[in-house]
Amino acid sequence: MFSCNTGKRGFPFPAPPLMWVLTIGIALLSLSLLSGCHPTLTKEASRPEEALSRVRFFYPHFADDMDLDSLAAAVDRNLLYLERLPQDTVFSYGSATFICKQVMESQRALLDLLSQGKQARELNNAIRNLFWIYRATGRAGNNKVLFTGYFEPTFEARLIPDATFKYPLYRKPDDLIKIDLSRFRKKYKGESIVGRLAGDTIVPYYTRLQIEAQKVLGGRNLEIAWLKDPVDVAFLQIQGSGRLILPGGKSICVGYSSSNGQPYRSIGRYLLDNGLLEKEQMSMQSIRGFLATHPSLVQEILNYNPSYVFFRVLEKGPLGNIGVPLTPGRSIALDSRLFPKGSLAFISCQKPTIDETDTIVGWKKFSRFVLNQDTGGAIRGAGRADIFWGSGHYAEIAAGHLKHEGELYFLIKKP
Repeated sequence: MFSCNTGKRGFPFPAPPLMWVLTIGIALLSLSLLSGCHPTLTKEASRPEEALSRVRFFYPHFADDMDLDSLAAAVDRNLLYLERLPQDTVFSYGSATFICKQVMESQRALLDLLSQGKQARELNNAIRNLFWIYRATGRAGNNKVLFTGYFEPTFEARLIPDATFKYPLYRKPDDLIKIDLSRFRKKYKGESIVGRLAGDTIVPYYTRLQIEAQKVLGGRNLEIAWLKDPVDVAFLQIQGSGRLILPGGKSICVGYSSSNGQPYRSIGRYLLDNGLLEKEQMSMQSIRGFLATHPSLVQEILNYNPSYVFFRVLEKGPLGNIGVPLTPGRSIALDSRLFPKGSLAFISCQKPTIDETDTIVGWKKFSRFVLNQDTGGAIRGAGRADIFWGSGHYAEIAAGHLKHEGELYFLIKKP
């Protein structure tokens, strides 16, 4: 019969050395601290307190791959938004709340700190001493954030329709009504619905199919301009802003005004689910390429997404949802229900490197300070973020191909 030496303390084997016990204990403590700092959601965040958690250990390395001038420009524009608000306006950072004055002080303090030219280690220590750091909790089952990108596209357009330029870009209709549900129940804070009056009843606003195919908005003088391709209209709506080039070289900027309130459905997902594109092929460029070579499927694919965006003419563009011009590389779009608008953040992700033929030859890790200045119909939850890349070839490539995981943090100055 097999027998064990129980030892003096009743262990089934000889007592382990003290060093083993200490090592195991430290390892378990580290795992506990790690899980405590980087919690994983079991379901998608639906409230601000679920979207951010305070970092107490395992801080990110604060390094910025862009110039300080671009950050200063983004902060200056951001302060224009914050200065319009009452200084006691409350912002939610997870379960903590701060007033507008503290948010403004935080952004000025970071600029001052960065202008001092501190070395990397000294700068990181200074940031940890001066700021509280909050981390986005990410997607359900994955505490990373999925980053995508958007940019300012340029399209040819006409102010008068003709046989070629016949696809309208509409401004917001007068009969579109947005209802703030929090006025009816406190539990609906931050939620709203969009509809229109039909007699004495509020009904959902028209879908993309009704607007594009059935022309329900025709004859109402809502057209800003006409484009030559319905795909151009759809992609301009996805980007949220753009520049229209008119005959003679004149241009006008247009930006998001409102939406029809219908749910956003990704046409990329439609192409994947129907086996029309492979996951490895998926990008903005590949979607456009498929639609260009399958014109008979364009309306079916575009109308899969019932959401429809209305525009307005901008003096300066593009603008984010807080009403200030976006700064390329420094402005991000997040779920406005969960994250504080106009807040200072820090991201780490990847960006493409391209050759002289504008072909992506690799992806490079980067990190930088950014401002939460925009939102989007597809940017929902604590695990999604959209980076504004600006305009031009690189911006279009980065925006069209970026779909990488990274990390998102928020900074707020300690009292």
